[in-house]
Amino acid sequence: MTTFDKTAATELLKSAPAPWVQDLNLSVESVDADGAILRMRFSDRLCRDNGVICGQALMSFADTAMIVAVASAAGGYFPMTTVDQTVHFMRPAVRADVLADARVVRLGKTMAYGSITIRTDGDERPVAMAQTAYALLRDAK
Repeated sequence: MTTFDKTAATELLKSAPAPWVQDLNLSVESVDADGAILRMRFSDRLCRDNGVICGQALMSFADTAMIVAVASAAGGYFPMTTVDQTVHFMRPAVRADVLADARVVRLGKTMAYGSITIRTDGDERPVAMAQTAYALLRDAK
C-alpha cells in the first residue's frame, strides 16, 4: 500500500477530475485512513439566485470529495467511476465556503461505498448529505 497524504490528494485534484470540475476551485483540508475533507470556495459563478450555491455544484463537489476519500482509504488513486449518488439537500448554502466530509463506508475489491456530509464553513448543520457507490477499475487500461 502506498502513502496517500494531503500532498497526494492535492495533486489528484489537479489531474484526475474533468477540467470543469477543476474550475470548482476545490482544496484538500485533510485526509485520513477512511476519508477526506475538502473545501469548495464560495464564488458567484457557483450560484443561482440570491447567492445560493446550486445543487449541481454541490453534487459534483460531493462526488469529487468521495474520489479523494476512496483514494485515501486505498492508499493511492486508481480509476473508478460513479455507479450511484443520492443527495438529500437540507438547507441552502448561501455566500459561504462549503466543506465536504467524505467517509468510506466500505472498500471492497470491485466496489466502494461512501457517505458525504456537506456543510457551510463555521456551521455544523448539514447543507446536504450524499450516499455514493463506485465501481473500482483497478485493472483498467
